[in-house]
Amino acid sequence: MFDHYPKWSQEFARKYLSRTINTFLIHGNVHDMVALKTDEGTEFNRLKSFLSDEFFGARDFVVFYDRASGIYFRDKESQQDFNQAIAGRDSIVGTDYAKKMPKDPVRVMSLLEQYFRLRLDQKKSIALIIDYAETIIPMSDAGSTGNEDRTSQVYLSRWAHDPMFLASDFTCVMITENLADLNKTIVQNPYTTEIKINIPGEEDRLAFVKYETQNDDFKKLSDVSPAIIAQQTAGLNYVNIRSVLSNARENQEKITFDGLSENKKDLIEAEAYGLLEFVETPYSLDNVAGHTHVKQHLRQAVKALKAGRQDVMPMGYLVCGPVGTGKTFLVTCFASEVGIPMVKLKNFRSQWQGVTEGNLEKILSLLKAMSPVAVMIDEADAYLGDRSSGGDSGVSSRVFSQIATFMSDTTNRGKIVWFLMTARPDLMPIDLKRQGRAEEHLALFPPHTKEERIELYEAMAKKTSLKLTEDYIPAVVQQGLKTFSGADMEAALTRAKFRAAAEGRKKVTPEILDAALADFIPPTYPEEVELQTLNAVIECTSKELLPERYREMDRNEILSTIEELKFRVG
Repeated sequence: MFDHYPKWSQEFARKYLSRTINTFLIHGNVHDMVALKTDEGTEFNRLKSFLSDEFFGARDFVVFYDRASGIYFRDKESQQDFNQAIAGRDSIVGTDYAKKMPKDPVRVMSLLEQYFRLRLDQKKSIALIIDYAETIIPMSDAGSTGNEDRTSQVYLSRWAHDPMFLASDFTCVMITENLADLNKTIVQNPYTTEIKINIPGEEDRLAFVKYETQNDDFKKLSDVSPAIIAQQTAGLNYVNIRSVLSNARENQEKITFDGLSENKKDLIEAEAYGLLEFVETPYSLDNVAGHTHVKQHLRQAVKALKAGRQDVMPMGYLVCGPVGTGKTFLVTCFASEVGIPMVKLKNFRSQWQGVTEGNLEKILSLLKAMSPVAVMIDEADAYLGDRSSGGDSGVSSRVFSQIATFMSDTTNRGKIVWFLMTARPDLMPIDLKRQGRAEEHLALFPPHTKEERIELYEAMAKKTSLKLTEDYIPAVVQQGLKTFSGADMEAALTRAKFRAAAEGRKKVTPEILDAALADFIPPTYPEEVELQTLNAVIECTSKELLPERYREMDRNEILSTIEELKFRVG
């Protein structure tokens, strides 16, 4: 019966036909178009148009309400019927609502309830569609809910379980982008149910591209096929894709593979309110110095992904090690080599009640739609929060719960690859580090062997574009007279270039290089670095990924040393 409807509306119809629920919370990709299959093909309409003209097409009255527009109706006849009912009320109560309709929720809800009861008593069928529901019943703590919000909450709750409304052909639909933005009392009410609209999949995107370009000469519009456009627009909704096609049509700028990738990044970053950032690099794992066993392990993951073996991929990685060991660079190079987009989560936390959870809900929905994708979270110990709810009204615990639940969804295995990076894995909640979430724990360390030190030096010389007057490897590097992390080496070589420039030289002489390396004193916090190093050793989940010197160390002794260092560091 509903086969021509999108899946979410089929679910909606089934739940409504059960006759036990009349209040629905539609969330997710609500500002997009809705695909409707017809005998002529697939048509695309705005959500409210689909609901009023198709889904509730047989209803006697379809009523809309939002704070900006107030009350409005699907057709003029319904509007006239409502005006007549309100005029009769005005004459009895002495109000003047028929001439100037209120927009504030308290008076609107009062008017609507009287009108609904009047028409439902006459066996009429009604659908109420409330857009931007988060402005009517916003997320807030019980103690901080305003009188207007409380009143709206009471009306909506009453309509959800009132016997007269349940027995009649009445449906209330509340539309919001993020479910977390709505008052929890309404969301958790057993008389309401949630319906999520997902971002369109590849098959749906392909149908939309064909629909939008049916009257175009496609070869003049694009250098890539509709199938490639559909494939490369993962994470975009129909409105975003229409803007890409319109730009090509109106500005006569043909769609290219590179241009499409760039447009996609811009649109997704905008769609995520700037809270997601694409990470790009010209480097690959070949540019990562040292960490031989870790690179080998990651390259095996690259092979698995390229072979379509998503089932063997870990749900996520915890990358730990002392500061300056190249955790971020390693992960970025992995994403470059495997050929999937890498995004970095920016600060989605807000001082305003409920906004943090709403931001995160939006981000996680986008990640699911963009898959396959790698997600980088730097300083994960501080970023992700924990189960504690002290001091922030429970925001940290709710954020932690959202991320932990999403990370453990096994349907995302190999599609969303998490990289949690930290120098202090001991400060991260065990729940995020366990198997089923960040399963593989990779530990990075400063170079220990001569080969590793030379490899690091050469990699950083290339990265800093160091030009020498002759081939030269400093003795301090060969003999390991000083310990340099990747960040230390980069800083020291940059200083050598600075010294050469100060002398008017374009190239660095061996004498200048030796002097710069001898002079360089990295900021030293020996106890903190040792603590970070031992924490990385104890967290690593594979013995073969550890340097030789750490493989046979007694774990109980390491744990004891860690506790002593924590006490000393404070």
